[in-house]
Amino acid sequence: MFAGVFKDKVVWLSGHTGFKGAWLATWLLRLGARVHGFSLPPPTQPALFEQLGLANRISHELGDIRNAETVARSLRATQPDFVFHLAAQALVRPSYAEPLITYDTNVMGTANVLDALRSLTKDCAAVMVTTDKCYENLERVHPYAESDHLGGHDPYSSSKAGAELVISAYRRSFLNATPVRVASARAGNVIGGGDWALDRILPDCIRALQRGEPIGVRNPDATRPWQHVLEPLSGYLWLAALLSRPELLGLDRAAVSSAFNFGPELEANRRVGDVVEEVLRHWPGRWTRPETRSALHEARLLMLDTTKAKQVLHWRPGWNFEAAIGRTVNWYQHTHRDPAAAESLTLADISAYEQAAHAAGIAWAVKNGVRA
Repeated sequence: MFAGVFKDKVVWLSGHTGFKGAWLATWLLRLGARVHGFSLPPPTQPALFEQLGLANRISHELGDIRNAETVARSLRATQPDFVFHLAAQALVRPSYAEPLITYDTNVMGTANVLDALRSLTKDCAAVMVTTDKCYENLERVHPYAESDHLGGHDPYSSSKAGAELVISAYRRSFLNATPVRVASARAGNVIGGGDWALDRILPDCIRALQRGEPIGVRNPDATRPWQHVLEPLSGYLWLAALLSRPELLGLDRAAVSSAFNFGPELEANRRVGDVVEEVLRHWPGRWTRPETRSALHEARLLMLDTTKAKQVLHWRPGWNFEAAIGRTVNWYQHTHRDPAAAESLTLADISAYEQAAHAAGIAWAVKNGVRA
């Protein structure tokens, strides 16, 4: 997978104790990389990072992305071949409660990583992860492309738009003439086993079902581009591989050193209510709509255009909506019965996704007459 570029390479990964970070660390280990994680302690209990025993399998450093000196010291000591910056305050509703922490983490934390990268004198491919919520959401049927305006109503969304501006400025002002190559990745709503965050629909579903309670759904008509966590992670990995070796697809540095959306096919843009109904198809229960409505603004309609990733990177999703929900619920059901099965289930999902993505890529290449 990924042309073998990660084997025996050093990877600096921020946010490795979080949900997406733990999945990415596991996949990188499978690909033969030497992973150095930099993060705060796990943000939830339980935590996928601990369920997978990652503290004993990677170089595990606790640190705050908001501390510029600590970030710079860690990157200098690690001398990475690849950087994946995932550390963030990643939830909309908590951003209303702690806006300053959200901006400090998402904007200044990103700036701290980029500034530290300026000191590297070796080849390094850096993927800075933001979100599809960095776009100015006009609440209309319009899949947002990388050329659309950045913005955001809430502190979380606007902080990620700010992070994108910082990434672009550092790339053009400081890093273009260095061995460090930088791209940003914007992904839609992700689901998958081991997400225990509050205020996310899948973990909320699982907690309610485990307790035998009805699932409370705030906004059943809100639409999002749902995808399994392995979908965007495959995009991050392939983007990093091409930053390192753009010749794999006959590209140049400029074509890869930019922003890319990673999301599902448009048919996976579904209502929250559809997600809950699909979960209940695998794990029977019921859902209700709370009588108390939140006064906090949350986007109701969000779609993502992944044409650029498909055309430039030849990337495409491997699982459809039903497969993503099915694999996710299966992970939770099995670990509910046997907590020790978390690692084997995670590895099985990665293996199954690799096979599905490979098949999808071959089929697309044959159809379009290009190299797979």
